[in-house]
Amino acid sequence: MFGDGRVQSAPHIGTHYNRAIPYVARPKNRLTVRLTDSTLRPFRHRLMSKFCSITGSKPTRGSVIHRRGMAKKKGGVGRHVTKNVPRTFSPNLREQRVWVAELKKFVRIKATARGLKTINKNGAYKTLRKAGLI
Repeated sequence: MFGDGRVQSAPHIGTHYNRAIPYVARPKNRLTVRLTDSTLRPFRHRLMSKFCSITGSKPTRGSVIHRRGMAKKKGGVGRHVTKNVPRTFSPNLREQRVWVAELKKFVRIKATARGLKTINKNGAYKTLRKAGLI
């Protein structure tokens, strides 16, 4: 962008309907330029807050069934469904520092309890390598 508000167009992008496509030199997300360590996972996995870096599990959609009444075996006339309410099921995430003996350093990951069991079973280096974290 020029100082007077005009839009700079890049010659390699081209035009559409005789209008210049705006060219922005800076990245839209500041987090993409802050992370420089090449041993970490790509940015799209670092930005997801409820995402397991080992198993890949993320929140799923489901519903809660609202019921009223007393169960027949307790002496009532039975339970009746009154409403189905949507909800999300979040993974059982933990933020953990894992010691990787082959690299002689800690790696900070966000993993589910099942992912941590996988690390215990297969070893930190092999599991993190398979997940693409190192």
